[in-house]
Amino acid sequence: MAPVPTLKLNDGNEIPVLSYGFGTANFAGNDEDIAKAATLAINNGYYHLDSAECYLNESGVGAGIKATGVERSKLYVTTKVVGTIEQHVAAALDTSLSKLGLDYVDLYLVHVPFSAGSPEGLQKIWAQVEAVQAAGKTRSIGVSNFEVEDLEIISKTAKVTPAINQIEFHPYSQQREVVEYCHKKGIAISAYSPLSALTAARPGPTDEAYAELANKYGVSEGDIALRWCLDKDIVVITTSKSKERLQGYMTNTLGFKLEPQEIERLNTLGSQKQYRGMGIEFMSKRYGNYKTGQAAP
Repeated sequence: MAPVPTLKLNDGNEIPVLSYGFGTANFAGNDEDIAKAATLAINNGYYHLDSAECYLNESGVGAGIKATGVERSKLYVTTKVVGTIEQHVAAALDTSLSKLGLDYVDLYLVHVPFSAGSPEGLQKIWAQVEAVQAAGKTRSIGVSNFEVEDLEIISKTAKVTPAINQIEFHPYSQQREVVEYCHKKGIAISAYSPLSALTAARPGPTDEAYAELANKYGVSEGDIALRWCLDKDIVVITTSKSKERLQGYMTNTLGFKLEPQEIERLNTLGSQKQYRGMGIEFMSKRYGNYKTGQAAP
């Protein structure tokens, strides 16, 4: 099995472009089921694992890592801190590391910007994230669900530029302003929910294009959806529990590239519809959102 290609980050570290995620379908799963999912992913070449404290399943991910016996140096593990203003980031990361059974993570993200209580709170959270990187508890640091405004807020006091911004990204959520800003600043993008145009947001204007391109390249429509992201230099995250699909993404998705006009076709068709999943709304209800005045319960 060929290794997954990597993308070089602004801190010099490299991140595998195909990742297995423990949100959405794996959210709050019991440890045994999550361990099985982690084992399935790792055994099929997904050494980049994407977790978070709020997914409530880091212990299961850790159990799966341990069960495979894969050397730590071969793994790329991401986890996230919610980033509430009262949170002590170093303690939160220590808890995550304990659950994962690791001494460090490869990438540590601030999960959402709006639970910090204020712009100043967000800056303080980022300073704490910089500190855990300096302490060697994480190799790279970044953010998730950040808009341009949020990135500008932390840039005013940051000593370290985020290495990556993980956002919902698919043809119906292209977030062009955010992507353009990040690329200009040297901040990589990773995509969660990259298959939404084929699943939750279907039917839609990209349906015919996906089918035609899948037929042309002899792959699945899911391969086309992931390849569209990869061809934009965007890291993709899948949460499938199907061995066949995971193996297909590993071989088919990584085995071809879309032509520029095909990428643009999906860009154009996707812009005809807007769809965002429930992730941001869920986090706002659970942790509060200072931007909208929504208090945490």
